[in-house]
Amino acid sequence: MQQPNPPVIIAGAGIGGLTLALSLHQIGVPVRVFESVAAIRPLGVGINLLPHAVRELCELGLEDRLAAIAIPTQELAYYSRHGSPIWREPRGRAAGYRWPQFSIHRGELQMLLLEAAIARLGEGAVRLGHHLDGFEQTETGITAHFAERAGGPRRHTETGSLLVGADGIHSALRATFNPNEGAPIWNGAILWRGVTEAAPFLTGRSMIMAGHEFQKFVAYPISRPAFDQGRAVINWIAERKFAPDHAWRREDWNRPGQRADFLPQFEDWRFDWLDVPAVIRAARYIYEFPMVDRDPLPRWTHGRTTLLGDAAHPMYPIGSNGASQAIIDARVLAREIQSRGQTPAALDSYEAERNPATARIVLANRANGPEKVMQMVQERAPDGFAAIEDVLSAAELEEAAAGYKRLAGFDKDALNTRPPLISVG
Repeated sequence: MQQPNPPVIIAGAGIGGLTLALSLHQIGVPVRVFESVAAIRPLGVGINLLPHAVRELCELGLEDRLAAIAIPTQELAYYSRHGSPIWREPRGRAAGYRWPQFSIHRGELQMLLLEAAIARLGEGAVRLGHHLDGFEQTETGITAHFAERAGGPRRHTETGSLLVGADGIHSALRATFNPNEGAPIWNGAILWRGVTEAAPFLTGRSMIMAGHEFQKFVAYPISRPAFDQGRAVINWIAERKFAPDHAWRREDWNRPGQRADFLPQFEDWRFDWLDVPAVIRAARYIYEFPMVDRDPLPRWTHGRTTLLGDAAHPMYPIGSNGASQAIIDARVLAREIQSRGQTPAALDSYEAERNPATARIVLANRANGPEKVMQMVQERAPDGFAAIEDVLSAAELEEAAAGYKRLAGFDKDALNTRPPLISVG
């Protein structure tokens, strides 16, 4: 009697881990997902999914469910701290992509992926309250050990073919092979993130960034049901950059933020298209988060183990890339497993493609990515301007936008014409 294939073991049920689980199921590979938290709740705030990532979720059959809850972003617009327009470009299908760009609540996206994984893989395929506590590997397989998240006794052992660490910026698997790496690297910026229900602004499906490198405000709607009712659930980010020796605390998306720490610096940001202090005051909740990343690693893969998403390449939230790159990781890894089997060779091939690609994005985001045009305006015209052409040339603006799209893998023509990452059926 033929023995069934051993499963691929995934540590982490975030966006990357769940996308990988769904992708492996799509190609007929057994999978088990283990998550440290005891219950997954729709926590967090908004994120953007760029068209190359949305394409992959659509090819997993999730487009209708995404469209029911997310906003198809129509445009991205940059403004000075005075509210004057710097650059505006269409996004998603409005820009000619075959797939939309979606703005969505991160927790709602995670719950959508979790529900799809449970429905397709079965109830026992995703196990909560299991923290990766160690593993052993041989030439033919791997055995992973999981313990209570709070340091309790070992409670489960799983044997499989491969182990993927999709367990975030504090990845246990990453730490195993990089024990002296230390804490994430802080760039001096603190983000205060919140969600506010208010009247729509600009097109009603606009994503805006105002300010410059040292003080910035980002806002975009994230709820399709609210949009259909003529309202906007606005995800917003207020950012301030401090001196490198400024005291900061361990990053945690769930730490409450205090308006007194940042609202005074935004009190005069009242534009004719958005009242920033009013949006901040009306927030349902506010989280505080220092902007951190890690240096790119020379290796993600060690035998039958590899990393994915924030465990592999945590990056600054610039250019709307974190979740999108995790999704692309998952799909490329599944493609390589489909092509090369549940083998170390598949992990090596995945890393050969994704490690250098994501390292370039990490470093570009440290240089402020496409948002660098806002700092250029601040430096050249700190007191405002009559016409943006007097400050930045059209060529500078266009290259900042187009160059980043090429770097991040969502150049329109390349994306629209390339074949699917994974062939099924």
